[in-house]
Amino acid sequence: MNWLKTIAAAALIQAAALLPAHAGENLAAIKSAGVIKIGTEGTYAPFTYHDESGKLVGFDVEIGEAIAAKLGVKAEFVEGKWDGLIAGLDAKRYDTVINQVGITEARKQKYDFSEPYIASKAVLIVREGDDSIKTFADLKGKKSAQSLTSNFGKIATEAGAELVGTDGFDQSIQLVLTKRADATINDSLSFLDFKKHKPDAPVKIAAEQENADYSGIIIRKNEPELLAEINKALAGIKADGTYKKIADKYFGQDVSK
Repeated sequence: MNWLKTIAAAALIQAAALLPAHAGENLAAIKSAGVIKIGTEGTYAPFTYHDESGKLVGFDVEIGEAIAAKLGVKAEFVEGKWDGLIAGLDAKRYDTVINQVGITEARKQKYDFSEPYIASKAVLIVREGDDSIKTFADLKGKKSAQSLTSNFGKIATEAGAELVGTDGFDQSIQLVLTKRADATINDSLSFLDFKKHKPDAPVKIAAEQENADYSGIIIRKNEPELLAEINKALAGIKADGTYKKIADKYFGQDVSK
């Protein structure tokens, strides 16, 4: 009968592993260790990437460091590929993920999010001096440079544009600049980053979608104390000007709304 006891004991251990931690347990562990572990890609400029010296840098990296400082601990970044990044929370590889994780209803079913800390909108980008396209509706019959399977491509198709397939933002912008496309619909944050590095590039935003998509700091469910502290830290870095300084550095403006 020993094998029955073994199976029963294993079942109890497995069941215990699925139970939520005691209230505040993880926050207490973070404070005790003096470190909050943050999952991130490290390959997604300008949010999380390595500079020429190999140092991990980026908007999300600095936000993570600022949040950690408010918590009174240090940020320790754990890099991983996007496909498994959020799942790393389940495996407890880290305490949170800060990597432009969009706040969606599907994700909220399984995880908790902080208050939004960055917003992005679909924007219509055209060449400077081209006043023939002022709204999304003006794309009808025009050529729009898009990743064919992206949501931006869908918006362009619905507006009646002829799609010119690309591999992403950089190629789309180049097609607009070289007049092989009339416009591109893309992410506002990517455009701000592009203009930050190439302010003289003759492209502009002609229109933007009214509704923004928001990203938040994502953590496991059943850690309300940690979530409250993260939200408090976010409010703190916005109030003391730290957030504005980071946003100005990477985008040239406030990107929280």
